This record gives sequence, C-alpha cells and structure tokens, in this order.
Amino acid sequence: MKHTDWVSVRKAMRTDVTFIDGRKNVREALRAMRDGRCTSLIVEKRSDRDEYGIVTLSDIAKQVIARDKAPERVNVFEIMSKPVICVHPEMDIRYCARLFQQFDIRRAPVVEDHKVVGTISYYHLVLEALPELD
Repeated sequence: MKHTDWVSVRKAMRTDVTFIDGRKNVREALRAMRDGRCTSLIVEKRSDRDEYGIVTLSDIAKQVIARDKAPERVNVFEIMSKPVICVHPEMDIRYCARLFQQFDIRRAPVVEDHKVVGTISYYHLVLEALPELD
C-alpha cells in the first residue's frame, strides 16, 4: 500500500456519538448503548475545565457484572475511564493505530475545537479505513 492510500481519522471515524452524564447509573448507560447501537459512551464534561470520559461494555462487564453489582446502584463515573486519550480528525490512521498500541487502548474520542466530533476504534481503523480488499 502506498503512503498516499492511507486516510485520516476523519474518513474512518464514527460520527454518531452517544453522550451520557457521569451521574447516570449503569442501567441508564446500557439503555443509551442499546438505543444508540454502540458499545461505548462518551461521558460529558461537567465544566469547560473538565475532561471527557468514556465507558464501554467491557467496563460494565468487568466492574459491574463480574463483581455482582446491581447496574442501577452503580454510577457511570464510578467505572468510566477519565481522562481519555483523544485524537484529532486529521491524524493519519497509521499514527492512530500506533497510539492505540502504545497506550493499550481500543477506542478514542475524536476531538476538534474542544468538541467531540466522532469516535474511532480498531474496527473503524481496519475495516472502514483500508481500501477495498478485492
């Protein structure tokens, strides 16, 4: 594959982002994931000086289900990851993949002008961004 064939994160990212307030409980988060047809939620900032967080199905499985906790009694802020590593939409997908590997992450919010404009994951990097495999 030639260097010019690689694309930016913007071309690979998912743009329909689902947000949640960190004070919501895990049952509400699961409803939001189901309704948004997604496996992660971006946790909203509480103020301009705050940072974004993220909660994933994996977080819920490991920190709620595996520990036999009631989803309605656990708040999102208790199990989310925060702060999260964010990527810029113009980043080359190769560097995004390296960033994921270096920090052992699987997805990240895409931030432009201090606002989340999408999310990127290994799924998007590999299946959405690479050219046709025919």
